[in-house]
Amino acid sequence: MNNLTDSFISLGHWPSAESESFGFNTDILATNPINLGIVIGVLIFFGKGVLSDLLDNRKQRILNTLRNSEELSEGAIEQLEKARTRLQKVEMEADQFRVNGYSEIEKQKLNLINSTYKTLEQLENYKNETIRFEEQRAINQVRQRVFQQALQGALVTLNSCLNNELHFRTINANIDLFGKMKEITD
Repeated sequence: MNNLTDSFISLGHWPSAESESFGFNTDILATNPINLGIVIGVLIFFGKGVLSDLLDNRKQRILNTLRNSEELSEGAIEQLEKARTRLQKVEMEADQFRVNGYSEIEKQKLNLINSTYKTLEQLENYKNETIRFEEQRAINQVRQRVFQQALQGALVTLNSCLNNELHFRTINANIDLFGKMKEITD
């Protein structure tokens, strides 16, 4: 301790140039704490403002970064809410399309069933008309055959029953009948 007090006393007393010359103090314990104290004191005195300015600038940058982060966070939350709202709207529209799609499909299904029934009815009517036409045609063919057979039978009967004399009398009677008809028309 005595050494430390001597160091402070020696600070107040500067050796003059005449008595002692400039030299190095080799007492490490006496010189280092004094030098360090002076350097730290000078640094604190002059560096206090600079350090305070640096800390204030750093504090402002941190605060600005926090404000920007909060603004970005609020913007992200707003965008998230908008996206959720849009998602709900799209889901509602999708549900509506789904419901409308199902009802449209049911309508188209019913329309298809109805048109199929109508087509089947038309085909049934065409079939019945075709059957009636074919029946009528068959009846007409049968009538023609029956008529032809009856006619052939009558001709055979007439040819077998008729002899030449009866044949001439029938022709003459018909000629007389045609002649009378001609007189009436003239």
